[in-house]
Amino acid sequence: MRWVSTVTAAAIGAGAVAGTIAAATPSAAAPQRAKAVTSTVHCTSKDQKLARKLSDDIAHALASRKSMASLSFYDRPTKTRCTSDAAKTYDSASVTKTIILAALLYQKGGTLTAAEDALARKMITESDNDSATTLWKQMSDLTDPKKPNPTKVQEFLDKAGMNNTVLDKEGSWGLTQITADDQAKLLRIFSGNDDSVLGGTARAYALQLMHQVQSTQRWGATAGAPLDSMIHVKNGWLQRSQNPDVDSFDKGDWKVNSAAVLTENGYDSGLVILTENNRVPEGHPANEGWDYGIETIETLSRTIYRDVYQNAEGFNPSRPPLPAAKPATAG
Repeated sequence: MRWVSTVTAAAIGAGAVAGTIAAATPSAAAPQRAKAVTSTVHCTSKDQKLARKLSDDIAHALASRKSMASLSFYDRPTKTRCTSDAAKTYDSASVTKTIILAALLYQKGGTLTAAEDALARKMITESDNDSATTLWKQMSDLTDPKKPNPTKVQEFLDKAGMNNTVLDKEGSWGLTQITADDQAKLLRIFSGNDDSVLGGTARAYALQLMHQVQSTQRWGATAGAPLDSMIHVKNGWLQRSQNPDVDSFDKGDWKVNSAAVLTENGYDSGLVILTENNRVPEGHPANEGWDYGIETIETLSRTIYRDVYQNAEGFNPSRPPLPAAKPATAG
């Protein structure tokens, strides 16, 4: 196993584009590994004023954060889409569980056994790691049991066009490399009406589980979401270890991610925000990096929902204390 880390991966987590393109660049950006980067925000919408406002406000929110963040947002009713550094790869942590769920539904044609249903429910609503590992192995080539190769998960990614997602083939599903754009593509599949990848029953099932995520895990990309929408969410986080085989940039770094879908009452949108470089100052409590990542996500989330759904009363998620960390062998 190339990855031995401290992981807390209980998590919540979960259009056509038209009109003018507006772009803005934050005045400051966090370093990406060895060099500084500046991310540009791109927004399109049938409402040109909305596109410009979103672009400016997201750029301002990003500039206020020291951690690195990528996002992809879509809103079908307004034909709005916003991205920032959305092709950059991140460690997935428990956000991978939405991919595992989708791949399982794809492989089974949307009909699960009672045992698979129990595992899927626990994996999403409680973010149970053991359930995720069991399903991951079920869809893997186990020629080398120590390195389950998730061949059937890859079949789903190929069908879904999630071409920039790189599965971890040594069993550490939490180190699967994801992008905000690919994850938003998955949310569009879940919330859409196209049967070419997943049928209606499968899509409804996936959204149902994301809607039933336990109350202590509904933070993140849900912050500021209109209270009259139906909120579906899945989050993930992990702290990389200080082991010698871990890249110097990643050592001790917190990866905090969130994906949410809004449906019902005229809402039809999805938001993915991925973060890293949520550093903990020496001598400070470890949860500071976790908190900072969540604050980055929720700052961006509130900014986007405030602009798109003006005057709507927003959801204010609670944030539970950081659970005790457990050594991970599977992500």
